[in-house]
Amino acid sequence: MSELKITKDNFENEVLNSDKPVMLDFYADWCGPCKMIAPFLHEISEERADIKVGKINVDEEGELADTFCINSIPAVFVVKNGEVTNQAIGYRSKDELLKLLY
Repeated sequence: MSELKITKDNFENEVLNSDKPVMLDFYADWCGPCKMIAPFLHEISEERADIKVGKINVDEEGELADTFCINSIPAVFVVKNGEVTNQAIGYRSKDELLKLLY
């Protein structure tokens, strides 16, 4: 499964009501570290059918960024059963991103 574009319009359905854990990537197109972790997130989305990977562009979805108090990107949040269970700010390796799921 590839990454999902998450917007305020599909957030409730794709994230809060998801039957799978969701790894949310808050990013911007101009952000260098965001571009560095993007391949890792894509690989995770392709390799792990048991989770969803959602991408939220903070420039387009300011309301969602505000909801999660995003002050720095990249920011990765894991949401399970509608609740944030883990988060990381800044560049992370693929292994570090995967550890957020547990």
